[in-house]
Amino acid sequence: MARLLHALLAGLVGAGIVHIAILFFLPIFTEKDAWARLAEAGEPYRVVRLEQGNPSLRSLASPNPFFEAVACRFDLSDGALHLVGEGRVPFWSISVYDRRGLNIYSLNDRTATDDALDFVVVTPAQMLTMRKEVPAEFTQSIFVEADLTEGIVVVRAFVPDESWREAVSTYLEGIACRSR
Repeated sequence: MARLLHALLAGLVGAGIVHIAILFFLPIFTEKDAWARLAEAGEPYRVVRLEQGNPSLRSLASPNPFFEAVACRFDLSDGALHLVGEGRVPFWSISVYDRRGLNIYSLNDRTATDDALDFVVVTPAQMLTMRKEVPAEFTQSIFVEADLTEGIVVVRAFVPDESWREAVSTYLEGIACRSR
């Protein structure tokens, strides 16, 4: 009985130490979220390549070797986000995340007009203004209304084999992320 009591007491003390250590380390890890890592890599509206070779962004890169990705931080208080890509790749997808990393919206080339990457993110108030008079540059754009101010948009492109790698890299490097 004494051994059982000793084992339970040692287990409780060990669990307490682990929980206290986690509480002390929590601020260190929460400061290194996706938003903070992308902020270190560049200013808002700068397209950042998410590569396995970049140590600070390694955890954000796709573990799938058949996909390459770029990310862009944005702030809708500056205006609508307009994301445009030129050219063609076998497949692309876009995901919009809020500042905390929660996925707000996703789409791919199969839902776009002529497989073209032309994407606008707006707040509900900005959407009301846009509906009155859509700018000429947005006539073929896909609109996403999101109730957020800051976020991250990630574009992923499929690389079916090595012969496509250069074309996909060029496509991703040509993506424009800007405020309008």
